[in-house]
Amino acid sequence: MLYIFFMKITKYYSPNYNTKKRGNKSIRLIILHYTGMQSERESLKKLTNPKSKVSCHYLINRKGEIINLVKEQNIAWHAGKSKWGNYVNLNKDSIGIELVNKGHQYGYQKFTRPQINKLVKLCKKIKRKYNIKNRFILGHSDIAPLRKVDPGEKFPWIYLSSKGLGIFPQKTIIKKLPESKRISYDLFFRNLNLIGYRYLSKKFKIRITKNFQRRYRQENVNGVLDQETMKISSFLAIKSKKS
Repeated sequence: MLYIFFMKITKYYSPNYNTKKRGNKSIRLIILHYTGMQSERESLKKLTNPKSKVSCHYLINRKGEIINLVKEQNIAWHAGKSKWGNYVNLNKDSIGIELVNKGHQYGYQKFTRPQINKLVKLCKKIKRKYNIKNRFILGHSDIAPLRKVDPGEKFPWIYLSSKGLGIFPQKTIIKKLPESKRISYDLFFRNLNLIGYRYLSKKFKIRITKNFQRRYRQENVNGVLDQETMKISSFLAIKSKKS
C-alpha cells in the first residue's frame, strides 16, 4: 500500500505497458475514462490480461478506492489511436485514469461522490507533480471523438473545474455572450481545432458534436449544432489562445 497525500493506493500489477521508462517532462496530459464493463472484477480482469493489450495507471472503484496498475514512469495502454493539439497517440504523453462505471453499453451510471472526491485528490497530485495545464486534463472522447464517448455526459466536469482541474465555461458567461452571427460546421470545426480537437470530419459531424456536448453541454446532448453549442465553442477557442 502507498500513502500519498492521505490517499491509500493499492498496487495491482498489470503487464500491459511499455517497459522503457519515460522522464517526468514527457508526461503532459491526464486522460479520464470510464471502464464501460459490467463490474469492477471484469474491468480488472481485462486491464491485467496480457491478451487484452489494455491498461491504465490508476483505477478508481465505486467506493473511491484507488488501484495503481502501472507505474507513472511507464507507458500504460489506455488512449489508443488518439490526437490532441500537437500530440499524437497519447499513451506516451499521458497518465490514464479509469473510473468504474458500466458505461453507455451496460447501463450508464452516475459517478459516486467518493469516486469523484478521490479523483480530484489524485488529479491534483499528478497535476502538481508534472506541472500539467488545465487544457490537458481531458476525456477519452476528447482525444478520440470518432470512436469513444467516455467518460460521458454524467461526468462532473463542472465540479472538477471548480476544484482547479480542467476547463469548463460558466453558464452565466455563455448566456451573456452575443448570438453567433453564423452557425456553420466550418466555423465550429475551426473553433474545435483551436481548442485542440482533431479527427474533424464532416462525415461524422453529429458524432463529434455530441461528444463536444457530452463534455460542455451535458443537459442536452442531441448532436445539433445550435446557438448555445456555437457560443461555447467560440468562447473556448478564444480562451485557448490565451492559455
